[in-house]
Amino acid sequence: MSKKLIIVCLVNFLIAALLGLTLRFSYVQDIGINYRFLTHAHSHVAMLGWVYLMLYTLFVHYFTKHNKSFYNKLFWVTEIAVIGMLLSFPFQGYAPISITFSTLHIFCSYFFAYRIWKDLYIKNHLIAFMVKTALTFMLLSTIGIWCLGPAVGLMGKASAFYQIAIQFFLHFQFNGWFLMGVLAILFHQLKIEPSKITNRLVTVIIIATILTLALPVQWFTGLTMLYFLNATGIILQIWALILFLKAIKNPYRVILANESSTVKWMYYFALSCFILKLVLQGITLFPGFSETLINHTNFIIGFIHLTMLGTISGFLLAFILKAKDLETNKITSLGVYLFLIGFVLTEFLLTLQGSYFYFQIGFIKNYYLIIFSASIFLPLGITFIIYSFFKNKNACLLNH
Repeated sequence: MSKKLIIVCLVNFLIAALLGLTLRFSYVQDIGINYRFLTHAHSHVAMLGWVYLMLYTLFVHYFTKHNKSFYNKLFWVTEIAVIGMLLSFPFQGYAPISITFSTLHIFCSYFFAYRIWKDLYIKNHLIAFMVKTALTFMLLSTIGIWCLGPAVGLMGKASAFYQIAIQFFLHFQFNGWFLMGVLAILFHQLKIEPSKITNRLVTVIIIATILTLALPVQWFTGLTMLYFLNATGIILQIWALILFLKAIKNPYRVILANESSTVKWMYYFALSCFILKLVLQGITLFPGFSETLINHTNFIIGFIHLTMLGTISGFLLAFILKAKDLETNKITSLGVYLFLIGFVLTEFLLTLQGSYFYFQIGFIKNYYLIIFSASIFLPLGITFIIYSFFKNKNACLLNH
């Protein structure tokens, strides 16, 4: 797989980070933007331009042997859809042009899922099942998108129907398609074979993913039964975490034995974020706290970033950096450490300010300026990583 595609994905990641930085700056100084419109652009480029296309590229490389030319063409059509969303969302939000490009992306994802399902070449049936499960979650998530139109027409954007449709899409994208996709690639790299533990692990993850949709739905319906469904899902996630750590313990050490310290840091960082994500979800077992989450934006944003930047993006960057032909030089290491610093600082500040609100203490002095300054490290780190790719002109990424 050409490193050009990897660089395109990373540039999308950089753009998403810069849009996020702009959103933070808008709290420091009025820059005359529509915050909600720019948020749409930021989230769509991050999810569909960075994570989706990076998983697309890795899936095609690792799990198919034929039709590479077709997948390259489909990649560029999908990237056109991402660019269209980038150029339209900041100025009009959800409107005919942005919806057209969003729809194009959805149909590209359908075509991708159909073709890669046919072209799958995986001898390990556990990983094959994980790949198919990830693709199924991706397809399932789009039901939420198709429900948005009827939701607006019948009940309006303030309705529970509309909000649940959005949460349905996001839940099965983040916790289904993205997470299962990343785990499939990780298991492939670790050469994990099917066993009682791994088969049980994947089954438990699937059931837990479905059940934990109950939490965001409960926010907008108030149904008590949903609390118990979410609680069951959380308990299953804790069980899955124990099984996961058992399954990867020895392979994880082996795969990182001969890697540079930078690559090791990236893998352990992503793994730590994944563990922390599951542990924090366990807090929702306490009804009082789970009900207040929706009213504390800092906690929600912090958790989304823990999932997207820490777990998903952390593993994706680790996969890229592990490519043997990419020299882990000082520039690469600097980029990785700047990214990690930016992530840790912003997560700390979001959590601290969220705690201030939760305990009714108030605002941290100069909070918006401080978190904007900390956020600069994120796009700066990504920029150095991209630069190191360009500098390493002879590299042919992911050739093994």
